[in-house]
Amino acid sequence: MIRRIYVAVMVVLMSVALLAQSPRAGAPTPPSQAELAARRQAYVDAQDKERREITEPFWRKVSAGVMHMERITMKSRADGMEIPTWVFSPLTPRGPKAHAALVWVHPDIRGYMYEYYAPYVIEAIRRGYAVIAPEYRGSVGYGTAHYDAIDYGGAEVDDVLTSLDYLKGMPIVDIDRVGIIGWSHGGMITLLSAERSPKSFKAVAALVPVTNLFQRLSWNGDSYRRAIDPQNRTGGTPAEQKDVYKERSAIYGLDKIEAPVLVHITRNDGDVVIEEAMQLVDALRARRPLTSETRIYDAPKGGHLFDRQAPANDDQRPGVAPPDPMDPATYAPENTPEQRDSWNRVWTFLEWHLQPYR
Repeated sequence: MIRRIYVAVMVVLMSVALLAQSPRAGAPTPPSQAELAARRQAYVDAQDKERREITEPFWRKVSAGVMHMERITMKSRADGMEIPTWVFSPLTPRGPKAHAALVWVHPDIRGYMYEYYAPYVIEAIRRGYAVIAPEYRGSVGYGTAHYDAIDYGGAEVDDVLTSLDYLKGMPIVDIDRVGIIGWSHGGMITLLSAERSPKSFKAVAALVPVTNLFQRLSWNGDSYRRAIDPQNRTGGTPAEQKDVYKERSAIYGLDKIEAPVLVHITRNDGDVVIEEAMQLVDALRARRPLTSETRIYDAPKGGHLFDRQAPANDDQRPGVAPPDPMDPATYAPENTPEQRDSWNRVWTFLEWHLQPYR
C-alpha cells in the first residue's frame, strides 16, 4: 500500500530532477518532455483502471448489508469543478436530522479514499454518523483534468468544504453536528477547512497533519515544491509569495478555529517529521489549552501510518505475498497498542462534541 500511496509523488520528483540536470559528457540523456508526458499519462490511466476495477468494487462489497453507499458528484465552491465523492450512511436511518456527520479527508496529494479506511468508516456508521469523503482535485483515479487541477492548500480546501453543501441537503443529517477528520495532507486540509469556515464544524480531528509549508519546503527542497505545485498556482517560492504560503500553512490560522481540535503525532514519522509536527502541538497547548487535545506517540509500528496500519500497508516486505485487494480482511487494523489508543481517543473526542448517539 505504501507503494501505491507514494509512487505518484516519486514519479514527479524524479521527473523534475531529471529535467533539472544539465547535459554532461557521458551522462545519460534525460527523457524528453514527450516521454515524461507519456509516463505520466500511463500512470493516470493505470490509476483510473484501478479505481474502476478495484476501489469501487471493494467499497461496494464492504458496504453491502452494512451501510448505504452512494457515488455522487459535487460542484466545487471554488469554480464549479466536478468533485467525485463517496457518501456513506446507516441502512436504517433514525429519522430527520437524527444523525451527526463526518467529513472524511483522505491523505496524500495524489491519493484517494483508500481501502484501509473501510473498518473505520464502518465503525463510524455503527456509531451513528453519516460520512462524506470528497475526492478533491489532484486525487488519482479520475482522469487527467482532475489530476492536473491539483491546488495544494488552495481550491482543494474549497472542494472539501463543498461537502457541507451536500450534507445540508441530506434529510437525516443534523448540520449543527458536523465534524471533520483527516490524515497527513488531509489533516492539513482538515485544519485549513476549519480555519476558513470556522462556524461549520463542531469537532476537528487532524492526525499526523502537515503543518508548516515554510519549514516543509526548506527541508525538502525546491524540487519538492514543484512536485506538489506543478502548475505553479502559488505563484512562486515561499520567499516570493510569503502571504500565499502563510495562508496555506495551518499553523498560522489556528486562532480562527472555533471548534475543539484533536491532534495526534508520532516521533518516528518519516513524512511529517517531529520538528514540524511539534510546532502545531506546542501552539495548541499554549494558545488553546482548554479546546484542544494532543498526544505524541513515541515509536509505534507504521510511523506516519501508525493509526491506520493494516497488513496491506506492508505489502513490500520480502517474502510476503501481496494482499488480495478485494478481500476486506486485507485491511483489518493491526491493532497495535498505539493504534487502538489513538482511535479510542478519536471516537471519544468526536462523540463528546457531536453526540452521534442522540
